Amino acid sequence: MQYTYLGKSGLKVSRLCLGTMNFGTQTEEKEAYKIMDAALDAGINFFDTANVYGGAEDRKGLTEEILGRWFKQGGGRREKVVLATKVYGNMNNELDGPNDARGLSGYKIRRSFEASLKRLQTDHVELYQMHHIDRNVGWDELWGAFESLVQQGKVDYIGSSNFAGWHIALAQAAAKERHFQGLVSEQHLYNLLQRTPELEVIPSAEHHGLGVIPWSPLASGLLGRNALAGTGKRSKKTEEIEKHRTQLEQFATLCQELDEAEDVVALAWVLSNKAITAPIIGPRTLEQLEDSLRVVDVVLTEEVLAKLNDIFPGPGGPAPEAYSW
Repeated sequence: MQYTYLGKSGLKVSRLCLGTMNFGTQTEEKEAYKIMDAALDAGINFFDTANVYGGAEDRKGLTEEILGRWFKQGGGRREKVVLATKVYGNMNNELDGPNDARGLSGYKIRRSFEASLKRLQTDHVELYQMHHIDRNVGWDELWGAFESLVQQGKVDYIGSSNFAGWHIALAQAAAKERHFQGLVSEQHLYNLLQRTPELEVIPSAEHHGLGVIPWSPLASGLLGRNALAGTGKRSKKTEEIEKHRTQLEQFATLCQELDEAEDVVALAWVLSNKAITAPIIGPRTLEQLEDSLRVVDVVLTEEVLAKLNDIFPGPGGPAPEAYSW
């Protein structure tokens, strides 16, 4: 496994981040334990979760509970993991009345964090992330809440997710005024089929020293192996396949020429961007995890990168040059 710093922080994380969103929904608890043990054995030390993961309304929080029970087995599991979780979503009345709605009040951050600690069976979290921007809350309130957690030793670093480039700029400017480190990472949708972040999010993250953590690097499986086989019935995924069929067929042909699986090439492309810290892989099975591990050793040539750019054109570079002179 390879490691890198998380943004401008001194924290080292693996170049692959283990996403746990499937744990408790598509992956049973015992299989989740096997996946996490294998990930640690392979050198993956960066695990990502969220308080809302777990399934339907009455199961939100289940994924954190699974991680907590796995940590409780001991064997240095908790000590070896750089743990990241998130706050923002509705937790099915975990908080009182209207304050349980989506958002990021200081009240919600404090109480949601304590609930996450309880489920995770730990006393701290390395990376606490805002799952989305909340335009109704000012940065004095937000940084006040997060600073308190950091000062208490319960959180080491703060990250964002689904922020626009200008949100990152505002957050870091407000943090600087408070002499606070601010954000160290931005978790964002980024893959060959979704390159919009190249306009402003990735340039902003680079400028402000944030590591970029792509979620859905395989575009919900569209860029995975056997994607063109379809699902056998009409679904949102089959509609997306038909929408992008020409590109996906060209991509499959290129991967055959390279003698590499589609998911390996798609992940290697994400990792080829110097702004990227670690894409989030979300294996449902131990086999899927094992298939992903070798990607950190795959280096795509400039010729291959150019072919991928032809198949999946980006926005043309960062803004404003992408659409202006």
